[in-house]
Amino acid sequence: MWKRALDRAGVREPRLRRDYTEQRRAVRRFATAEYAAARILLPAALLPHVVAAVAFMHDTDDRIDRGTPDERVAALTEWDGLVRKALAEGDSALPVLRCLARTAERHPDVRAHVDEFLRGCEREVAWRTIADDEELRQYVREYSLPALMLTACLLAAGDAAARAAFTEGCHLLIRAMQRIDFLEDLPEDVRAGRPGVPADAVARHGADLTRPGPALGRLVEEQADRAAADLTAAAPLPTLVVPPYRPFVRALVGVQRLRLDAVRRAGASLATRTSGPSAPAAALLLLREAARRVRDSAGRPAAACGR
Repeated sequence: MWKRALDRAGVREPRLRRDYTEQRRAVRRFATAEYAAARILLPAALLPHVVAAVAFMHDTDDRIDRGTPDERVAALTEWDGLVRKALAEGDSALPVLRCLARTAERHPDVRAHVDEFLRGCEREVAWRTIADDEELRQYVREYSLPALMLTACLLAAGDAAARAAFTEGCHLLIRAMQRIDFLEDLPEDVRAGRPGVPADAVARHGADLTRPGPALGRLVEEQADRAAADLTAAAPLPTLVVPPYRPFVRALVGVQRLRLDAVRRAGASLATRTSGPSAPAAALLLLREAARRVRDSAGRPAAACGR
């Protein structure tokens, strides 16, 4: 399957095939569920490029998320230079950037999204707390959405109007995802001194983010409700991509609903433990979409299936 995917993605050079395979192993380690969804539900020709984009995003986040604020700024400055050099020259000493450069060559829209993402990283290294919902929306616009679009742009339609609608749908989806992230990762974020739950909401409920209690339970429920509203608004997103990509996008939205369900169940206990989607429920969702993909593919001409 993977060798065929590399062939269909146009990755034939032995060194690059090893590079993409290395990124695949990394993505499988840190994003197991997401990789499984992409492998099962996306056309083979797209899979290596999705892997390259996700690996680059994760590598970037890892590099700029450690150390003091000054060290994080310095890490971003150095990384920005390496990324831009790799895209300009089409090569790099780093496998993750060699893959990014090839993916950007095959999918030119990636280059603009890399630039926007790197600018958004300046926001990421600078923030300490989220004051209110408006600041959360700004954080999502400047950092979270560009991060998602590194991959999502590979699925976007060619028509400008359709792309605009797709991007807006992605905006709604990632806003929900980011709010869920901040709830799921609450203990870790509090320990790091960077809680993402809006500070005004914490104060309004009188919640203590370090210990379970009724006030924290009410805060979690409020934030979950706001994430749910964005997920509902993002529901048409699968219809904004071509048919071969719809099972993957449906699964992506569906997994967010499972994550949100888990957050609601955890409630105030999120002060002391993280949460995540039910593994059996996520597996069932993927199997259901895989079966639907097979049925839909059988009803389309082979050339339309992208495989």
